[in-house]
Amino acid sequence: MIAALKNRTARIGILGLGYVGLPLVLRFNEVGYKVIGFDIDQSKVDALAGKRSYIDHISDVRIGAAIDSGFEPTTDFSRASEVDALIVCVPTPLNKHREPDLSFVIDTVDSVVPYLREGQVLSLESTTYPGTTEEELLPRVQSRGLEVGKNFFLVYSPEREDPGNKDFTTRTIPKVCGGHTKPCLDVGLALYGQVIDRVVPVSSTRAAELTKLLENIQRAVNIGLVNEMKIIADRMGIDIFEVIDAAATKPFGFTPYYPGPGLGGHCIPIDPFYLTWKAREYGLNTHFIELAGEINRDMPQWVLEKVIDALNQRNKSLKGSRVLALGIAYKRDVDDMRESPSVMVMELLRAKGAHLDYCDPNVPVFPKMREHRFDMTSVQLTPETLASYDCVVLLTDHSSFPYDMILEHARLVIDTRGKYRTLHEHVVSA
Repeated sequence: MIAALKNRTARIGILGLGYVGLPLVLRFNEVGYKVIGFDIDQSKVDALAGKRSYIDHISDVRIGAAIDSGFEPTTDFSRASEVDALIVCVPTPLNKHREPDLSFVIDTVDSVVPYLREGQVLSLESTTYPGTTEEELLPRVQSRGLEVGKNFFLVYSPEREDPGNKDFTTRTIPKVCGGHTKPCLDVGLALYGQVIDRVVPVSSTRAAELTKLLENIQRAVNIGLVNEMKIIADRMGIDIFEVIDAAATKPFGFTPYYPGPGLGGHCIPIDPFYLTWKAREYGLNTHFIELAGEINRDMPQWVLEKVIDALNQRNKSLKGSRVLALGIAYKRDVDDMRESPSVMVMELLRAKGAHLDYCDPNVPVFPKMREHRFDMTSVQLTPETLASYDCVVLLTDHSSFPYDMILEHARLVIDTRGKYRTLHEHVVSA
């Protein structure tokens, strides 16, 4: 098995062709592996087969090159028996009670269990709580009569994709890997060592699972801190962005984090709650982590209140006002809508009776989302359209926005990203 991985004759199967799985497909493909990509979404499979990308930062050219060199997208999970490595890259959201929802992982693994065979390696990349690989995947593999560590190999290697980040790629981001046994780890290192510049081994799948949570909880806690500092600074009449920039001049001991309308992306708003849920099994309460989560979760409400106050000062009610949301992706210069705080702000504005539109050049049509329904398309920014809105709320600061034109023609701007750093009568920091 290790020899086949190292000489690249092994066949690779990627389960889930989204923001994590598709870049991994392309990386394995470009170094010479035969890759089969599995997804339940026929439209994704059709797009890829037609050499079309559905992810903004992945070009049609790269998809076309992968197809031409043998990449096969499919919805036929029975073909899992054809590959030597199966890598699971599916979502792990929270349910309505903010508890882990492993249904995508479990359904995906259950779909391939009948086709597992000796000599394969199964790797889970989806973010989850410590123990998932052992508690959920291991019994399912064993149900096939396979001996993990002897004739089948099980690893956990958390994804570290950062959509839109041009400084790091799938190849250059170090990859943590933990195996159920030492032979499992050896196979996992051989699997990823061919496509990742640096693979970091850890002692177990549980250690690898907790590593991923620590990375994202650290960010969530620090963002929660700076979001609370923003509220305090606002009450004191101090520009929090000026303070952060000044503090960042300290050459040691300070890392700048910047506030916003909330937390977005698949990992940072969700991962802390995976650990708090699992910690309760051990009789532990994660007070610090949960507090940061509450602060971040409350930020869209803070933005709503700033909009209401700013309109009131202009003798207007939010109900009936025309409001334009600028930027609905979860971060700058991507089309990724997962857990976007912009959408939460939009929900609150709509619930208060605002006549709502949005503009996002990266998201021309509001996509189907599990929890949000907006039948909208992105409006074009012109001086006339800007002037027609009672309020423009800057939620995601895409670099393509014409900020000078927005400043000149918008009647009122609510700036949640610190884009306008000098004082203007019609700009309100939020």
